[in-house]
Amino acid sequence: MKFIHISDLHLGKRVNEFSMIDDQKYILDKIIQIVDRECPHGVLMAGDVYDKSVPSAEAVALLDEFLVALSQRRLQVFLISGNHDSPERLAFGGRLMDQSGIHIAPAYHGEAAKYIMEDEHGTVHIHLLPFVKPVHVRRYFPQADIQDYTDAVRTAVDAMMVDKTQRNVLVTHQFVTGAAQCDSEERSVGGTDQVDASVLDGFDYVALGHLHGPQSVGKETVRYCGTPLKYSFSEVKHQKSVTVVELGEKGKTTVRTVPLAPKRDLVELRGTYEQLTFREFYQRTSYPRDYVHITLEDEEDIPDGMSKLRVIYPYLMKLDYDNRRTRAQQQLEAATDIPSKTPLEWMEQFYAIQNGQPMEEYQRNLAAKLMERVWEDEA
Repeated sequence: MKFIHISDLHLGKRVNEFSMIDDQKYILDKIIQIVDRECPHGVLMAGDVYDKSVPSAEAVALLDEFLVALSQRRLQVFLISGNHDSPERLAFGGRLMDQSGIHIAPAYHGEAAKYIMEDEHGTVHIHLLPFVKPVHVRRYFPQADIQDYTDAVRTAVDAMMVDKTQRNVLVTHQFVTGAAQCDSEERSVGGTDQVDASVLDGFDYVALGHLHGPQSVGKETVRYCGTPLKYSFSEVKHQKSVTVVELGEKGKTTVRTVPLAPKRDLVELRGTYEQLTFREFYQRTSYPRDYVHITLEDEEDIPDGMSKLRVIYPYLMKLDYDNRRTRAQQQLEAATDIPSKTPLEWMEQFYAIQNGQPMEEYQRNLAAKLMERVWEDEA
């Protein structure tokens, strides 16, 4: 049985004030083309479908168009909400869409939605677990000892009563310990949102969403497919792709990727104003069509530099300088600025001042969990 795994579409996202709607429509069309070539049995969409919990009308229309295109191909589509989505809004009309093969997980209510598919090797169970915090799971399992995200996901997975003699696929949206992050992703205090990978051992494939860089965690079958587009200059070196998963008989799962080429890439350029505006340089590249971050090395600022450069690079997103002045300023800031600390690090420093000794490890863990719980309750 073959699946296409995608996630983190972030429909409606703006990057440095540029709307990505056109780019997203382009890349969704490319994904449909891959679906047509690969002929999968289903599509796994692992959360962060929208960039905001209240998406724009353009974003809603784009998702509608994409889901209709998948439905017309007689595919089974399994979709969950991520931390950027409103699970209630995303699942609106879900019971009606079930009839078209579009299966949207409802907001977590103590049970994970499960679907069954059949092929020549038998049954495949598809389990849908949307993004959950400990507070979400505690509500339905008040007797369980749920202190952190690992406890929460373990409790939710245990409640699934997974039949490990059958083939099982989990679609979920969490940060699994050991995965690499980038600047465009949300981070929590002290890494308290991390989930130990051992919680996911009972599945033949785990379709993860949340992190933007495509990667496997621990083993090939626990995988983030990554975003289909670059949403930050920290992602410049990413090769975006969709993941293709094939489940043979029990214990035989293969994973591969199909690369995605965007309408406009994100690129970083460095040099003097004269070098970057030299006709023979930019005319032989795709840079005038790409989203660009330029770092000028001129010693003097170029008057109205952003406007002048946008004549050549209309999708210029950021303009910086790297010269003696900016380096001296950075050194001064490094010497005089208050060090950047997380809330947990400030608490550790305060504790050490008050008590004349550093926090012990159990105290640090307790403080991190208390902070996370307070923020959960405010969410």
